[in-house]
Amino acid sequence: MSAQSDNFENKYIDWLFRAQALGLAGSTAAAGSGPATMYISLKLAADTDAAQGAEVSGGGYARVPVVSSLANWAGTQGAGSTQVSNGTSGTTSNNAAVTFPTPSAAWGQVVGFGIHDSLTGGAELFYAALAAPKTINNGDPAPYFAPGSLTVQVDN
Repeated sequence: MSAQSDNFENKYIDWLFRAQALGLAGSTAAAGSGPATMYISLKLAADTDAAQGAEVSGGGYARVPVVSSLANWAGTQGAGSTQVSNGTSGTTSNNAAVTFPTPSAAWGQVVGFGIHDSLTGGAELFYAALAAPKTINNGDPAPYFAPGSLTVQVDN
């Protein structure tokens, strides 16, 4: 089984989440960045590698867009960083709160989140379970993820 180098993890995270050119030395791959925006979803059922769990729908729910940038996603050197990645963690996280709309109906028990490449449909790129499920009811305050709490690790 192979593993990724810290250099590749840094470049991959910066390319996918942080709007930086892939820029692999000696590579003939075209420069460019990943998706311009990532979309965060809430899940009512657990995801697997093979299948997406049910996503919240109705009651004012919508995925939250987070523009791919150095400002919005942390570098691998640590939460809150806004410089090009140079760490060894293989991890990025949100630098600002990710706030969903205020529910206008019960959304149910949320058990996880997903990160997608489009507002509706599209590919789910990453997913994770919440540390503790959260029931969201009509009239509850807008659910949110605090800065640094949406963590994605590409290290193996």
